[in-house]
Amino acid sequence: MAAWPVSGDTFVESFAKGLSVIAAFGHERALNLTQIARRTGLTRATARRLLHTLVALGFARHDEDLFMLTPRVLQLGFAYLSTLSLRDVAQPVIESLSRAADEVVGLSVLDDLDAVYIARAEVTSVLRRPLTVGSGVPAFCTSMGRVLLAGLDPDECASRLARAERRAWTRHTVTDADALMDEIARVRGQGWSLATEQLELGACGLAVAVVDNGGKVIAALNLSTNLARHTPDILIKTFLPRLREAADEIARQLPV
Repeated sequence: MAAWPVSGDTFVESFAKGLSVIAAFGHERALNLTQIARRTGLTRATARRLLHTLVALGFARHDEDLFMLTPRVLQLGFAYLSTLSLRDVAQPVIESLSRAADEVVGLSVLDDLDAVYIARAEVTSVLRRPLTVGSGVPAFCTSMGRVLLAGLDPDECASRLARAERRAWTRHTVTDADALMDEIARVRGQGWSLATEQLELGACGLAVAVVDNGGKVIAALNLSTNLARHTPDILIKTFLPRLREAADEIARQLPV
């Protein structure tokens, strides 16, 4: 059994056990039940119950005999970021691109129906919506979200769109599921997405996929700006090559 440093009426052991399971992942992306039980000092039965509770709450996912944390753990703080070398690799690349472009640049991952920022840099804030690391935005109506949805199997993508609250954030927001599937298919084919005034009037986002060695989309790198600063055509011509170069640089530095 795990030995706790404190005890008493103010100490909730069951809560401590749950936190110990999250902390057990350390820098590992995936662990099996035996590994988690060994690292926490919990019995396999207790570890199993806690893991499946985390899965049910969306803080972890289960793939055969392996368990992995999800970006939703960001809601508890920055524990999720410690499991990713991705953020450490990406942050200096993002900061360099943000300075060169004088625009907001961010890296996000997919958390069910949302794109969640895991790294961000800005020189000049051009957006009304305050966003920081850990902030999530609807995937269906953002450039980075569409890139991430395009990385899914089409059936899984359709399933998530069906569950999403496809709210019309502006008069330009595309909410029709079939139209979104067509747009995401186009994004899947070209590897990038441009979203204009979909979430906020006057705002425009351009995003590309960050792909691992196996060809899997693991994140989206996006640049956000205001249409008063750049037209969509200029945005694509000027910044798409830079985003692609930055995404390739991040992918090259990731451990195999």
